[in-house]
Amino acid sequence: MKSNQPKKSKLREWRESIIFAVVVATLFRWSIAEAFVIPTSSMENSMLVGDYLFVSKFHYGSRTPRTPLQIPLTHQKIWGTEIQSYLPWIQLPSYRLPGLRKVKRGEPVVFNVPKDLLDPTESPLDLKTYLVKRCVAEAGDVLKIKDKQLFINGEASINPEGLKYSYLVQTKDQLHKRTLSSLGLDSEDYMFLGNNSENKLVYRMLLTSKQLEEVKSQAFVLSVEEPTSNGSGTPLFPLTMNNKWTDKNYGPLQIPAQGMSIIVNDSTLSIYGEIIEKYEGHETVIINDGQLILDGKNISTYKFQQDYYFMMGDNRDNSLDSRYWGFVPEDHILGKPLFIWMSLDKDGDLLHTVRWSRLFNVIE
Repeated sequence: MKSNQPKKSKLREWRESIIFAVVVATLFRWSIAEAFVIPTSSMENSMLVGDYLFVSKFHYGSRTPRTPLQIPLTHQKIWGTEIQSYLPWIQLPSYRLPGLRKVKRGEPVVFNVPKDLLDPTESPLDLKTYLVKRCVAEAGDVLKIKDKQLFINGEASINPEGLKYSYLVQTKDQLHKRTLSSLGLDSEDYMFLGNNSENKLVYRMLLTSKQLEEVKSQAFVLSVEEPTSNGSGTPLFPLTMNNKWTDKNYGPLQIPAQGMSIIVNDSTLSIYGEIIEKYEGHETVIINDGQLILDGKNISTYKFQQDYYFMMGDNRDNSLDSRYWGFVPEDHILGKPLFIWMSLDKDGDLLHTVRWSRLFNVIE
C-alpha cells in the first residue's frame, strides 16, 4: 500500500540531516568529549601550542547546561567573529552527573577560569574562558612553594618531566633561528631582550632542566642567570600576601574542601572571602571589617559548600594560574585531557607543519 505522504524534497532532507547531525554533535560534546586546541605555551613541554586535544567529560561527570540560549557548537563567540554567541537572559541551575572519579593531584585538567585577568567581563560560568593546567593540590591539601620546589602537605611534589623555568641568557652574538631550533626551542621559548649595559646580547629563554644544561654548554653562551621575578607584573593571590610571597616562594596555603570549617576573621577572609562571596551559592554576602554576614546573619565560623583545587602551568614562569587568580571551584571543572589527535607547528615549514611524533600521544 502506497503512502499518501508527499515525497520529501532534497532541500528538506538536507535540512533534517543537518539538524540531526547538530543535535547529535551537541549531545556528544556536552556529555562525552570535546575537542580543544592549546593556544598558549603555559603547559609546555607537556602540551605545545597547536596541540589538538580530546577532553573527556565523563571522567569527572558531565555538567548540565547553565546557559540554554546559545548557538550550538560555539563558545562565547560565533565562529570567526567577535559576535557574542549566547544570550544570558536565562540561567539554569547546573548539576554534575555521576563521573568515574574526582580530579586527582598531578593530572592536567580543563576548566573554566574563575577570574579571567585578561578579560574581566563576567560571562556565565559555563561560558567563561577554558584553560588547561595541572592540578597540583586537591581539596584539603596544604600547598607551599620554596625556592621553586612545590611541597604538598610537607612533602616535595614530583615535578613533571617537561617542567620549565625562565632564564636570562647572555650571548656573544645574535642567535639564528636554526641555532635555537637545534636546542629544541621554538618561537614561544625565547625572546631577544636587546643589549645590556656591557653591550652584550641578552635573551629570555624558557627551558627544561635538560635544555638548561645544553644551553650552558654552548660556546656562544657567556652566562645564564635566573631573573629576580617572572616579569609578568601581575599581583599574586591573595593580595594581602604580595609583600611576603613570590611566585617561587609561596604559601603555605590550605585549599578549601567541602565541609572544611574556618574561623571568620580578617586573616581568613583575606584568603577565602572572595570564593565565599562568588562561588558558594549564597544570595547575599557582606564582608566588612573582619565580619561575614550571610543572608542577614553574622557568621563566626564558615563551612565550605564544595571542593576547590589549585592549578599551575608546567611552564612555571610563563603561566597565569592559581598563584595569581586563586582557587578553582569544583563546579568550574570541565574534563580530563585524554590524547592529542593533531599537532600543528606554526613555525614549521611546509613539510614539518604537522608534528607527527605527537599524534595520539596520551596526555599525562
